[in-house]
Amino acid sequence: MSASQAQPATSTSESTAPSASLPLSQVPSNPLGEGRFIRTAAALIIGDEILNGKTLDRNSHYFAKYCFSHGIDLKRIEVIPDDQAEIVKASRRLVQRYDFVITTGGIGPTHDDITYASLATAFSQTLEHHGETIRRMDALSRNRDRKQTEEQRTAFLRMALFPKNAEVLFVDSTIWVPVVRVAGKLCIFPGIPSLFQRMLDGLTPYLPLPPAHERALRIQVFTEQPESMIAPYLTTLQERMREHGIQVGSYPVLGQGVFVSLIGRDVVRGIDDGDSARVWLAQIAREVEVALKGRVISDEEIGRIKNDGVDNTQRVSKS
Repeated sequence: MSASQAQPATSTSESTAPSASLPLSQVPSNPLGEGRFIRTAAALIIGDEILNGKTLDRNSHYFAKYCFSHGIDLKRIEVIPDDQAEIVKASRRLVQRYDFVITTGGIGPTHDDITYASLATAFSQTLEHHGETIRRMDALSRNRDRKQTEEQRTAFLRMALFPKNAEVLFVDSTIWVPVVRVAGKLCIFPGIPSLFQRMLDGLTPYLPLPPAHERALRIQVFTEQPESMIAPYLTTLQERMREHGIQVGSYPVLGQGVFVSLIGRDVVRGIDDGDSARVWLAQIAREVEVALKGRVISDEEIGRIKNDGVDNTQRVSKS
């Protein structure tokens, strides 16, 4: 079969086979050291297609929600091109500063998929094919029955060419793509949102997450009053709440109103019991409700209000 007749090499977009499954990796020892937990995180989004507007980045938003729900303080999100020097520089800096760093994108079979090679350079490692990944690729790939030319096979195997000393974690039994962890902190993910989300969720048992009682508490109050009218009250409220570690934020929605966010980082200071802290924060939210003539709302309601705001913006732009 000539190259022109051969089927194309698979990619991470074709990385699942619904009828097959393989064992998950065992949970290794804590990469941060015994008794230490992930406190801070950063995301490195890699891809020219993000920067030129061709592709919408959904991964950083999902990661931000993941970090918040698990008590991790997401400190930074960076988007950089498919450029080795940029990847090397950014990855080294983020790993030095934060406990948990992810990269997304650039791990496919084509010439511009350079994430693995760049991170090997960043952490002074050579590249090496990972045998178990190749075995899973062959077993689970949807293209496993297609014939490949030598060039296509080489491209296929690029997706199993990892930094030599990296940890390789299989976190989903139906996905052959592993989470590759470098330097104990940096986890490499595919850029495809559906894969990223499944693999990030699957990685949870492999992460030294903070205890559940230290996770952030958030209550949100919606008011139809203009933001300028409630600003003095919010300033005073933030001054009162600062000593308790409570963050007060306000977020206007065009033509709808403002929702005020009350977030308690870690355990609310001065209150050790998580349930008591939740009750205390609810009491503060009730105070805000009364002062702003508003109401506590759920994340689902916030989503609907935001969508209404977008619709209003579109109607204004068309008028």
